[in-house]
Amino acid sequence: MRHHIKGLFDPYILALLATVALASVLPPRGMWVGVLDAAADVSIVLLFFLHGAKLSREAILAGAGNWRLHLAVLGATFLLFPALGVGIGALPGLTPVVATGMLFLTLLPSTVQSSIAFTAIARGNVAAAVCSASFSNLLGIFVTPLLAALLLGSSGASVSLSSIEKILLQLLLPFVTGHLLRPWIGGFIARHKGMIGYVDRGSILLIVYTAFGAAVVEGLWRQMPPATVLLIGVLSAALLGVILFATRLAGRLLGLSREDAIVLLFCGSKKSLATGVPMAGVLFPAAIVGQVILPLMLFHQLQLIACALIARHLGAQADARPISG
Repeated sequence: MRHHIKGLFDPYILALLATVALASVLPPRGMWVGVLDAAADVSIVLLFFLHGAKLSREAILAGAGNWRLHLAVLGATFLLFPALGVGIGALPGLTPVVATGMLFLTLLPSTVQSSIAFTAIARGNVAAAVCSASFSNLLGIFVTPLLAALLLGSSGASVSLSSIEKILLQLLLPFVTGHLLRPWIGGFIARHKGMIGYVDRGSILLIVYTAFGAAVVEGLWRQMPPATVLLIGVLSAALLGVILFATRLAGRLLGLSREDAIVLLFCGSKKSLATGVPMAGVLFPAAIVGQVILPLMLFHQLQLIACALIARHLGAQADARPISG
């Protein structure tokens, strides 16, 4: 199981931090801005094409019958989280861009890979986790822009029809195309899973570099002093704590089995960096994208650390239980 969780210092997290540091010291300027912006757009299309190609219809159909669990996960992801985001955005003293970043974070779908991995480590219902996480990601392409259009207008950002059109062209169309081509390219992707993973993560790093680079040029670190970054970290930790408690409690109140309650805990408490970063690049002006995704990046690291510890604890509990029968 150590293959799934590489400790608290995940190499990908370190790569993200190094990318932010590089963008802070050497942001793209001059002709490189246009070149890297174009490369980031291409990488967004490629990223969602691969997401679509990796989505297994068989896995979704296999777990789709557990509708009560899936509705609970979707309720946590697209109802409870946004309600908490609206509450955070209403706190006095927050700058509009911090409020926007925190609210945007809460509108995103769940992760796929880490939700499934943590569920497996905790000895949960892996098939249901595959279904819930995949369905959340699929719905997120539609639901997140709609929620953004509905909620972000009151927090200092506007989501226009042109932004929705870009979502359709850059995210949804490649996603659907990749999924339709899965019968022909699914085998290749399965055989080259490692290489596809590098492409997937490399795309995110490129998008983060261009977003933070543009923000640095616009004065990101003057507008986001250490005290503001610390505040975002505290708000993210509090948000994560509340959602972990709520999903754990909901599992008990709904009378879910231990295995299904674990799915709700991990799939219902996550937010996807892989979806959020490119979507922010489409929805927001380049000058503020870096500031908007900062809460997401901090929350992403916190959720990995917290869920790794929880999954190991639950897994150890399951291993220690006597085998009945």
